[in-house]
Amino acid sequence: MRLTATALAMVLMAGAPAFAAGDAAAGDAAAGEKVFAKCATCHVIANDAGEVLGGKNAKTGPNLYGMPGRVAGTYPDFKYGESIVALGATGFVWDEASFVEYVADPAKFLKTKLGDTTAKSKMAFKLTKPDEAANVWAYISSLSPPVAPASN
Repeated sequence: MRLTATALAMVLMAGAPAFAAGDAAAGDAAAGEKVFAKCATCHVIANDAGEVLGGKNAKTGPNLYGMPGRVAGTYPDFKYGESIVALGATGFVWDEASFVEYVADPAKFLKTKLGDTTAKSKMAFKLTKPDEAANVWAYISSLSPPVAPASN
């Protein structure tokens, strides 16, 4: 049986590993910039020098600069809810797959990850389309410092 180049490429891609934290995001950063307008009501992406890279300097939610690879609930000078802080206390670090799952339903995500049916999220907004969430992740990642490789 002969495989065409397209069929062979599909077989090879199916066996390829998923993106790991620190790898390029699977989404489209340019498309994510447009979708981020929905997030900018509460969030900003501002670098360590205070320059606003994305959003409008909103402070209802934490600054998302450097979120990829950061332990959940640990951005300095932001008052997080108890459940996200508890998740961070487990050592949980944000990666693309977790971000996409979280923004689809923040409270459900926390309940599942913590195994606590009473877990709550201060984030009421939901971004339920996985492709939009992946694009937002790509946008945030494009404006954040590279994620340091995990040390063994």
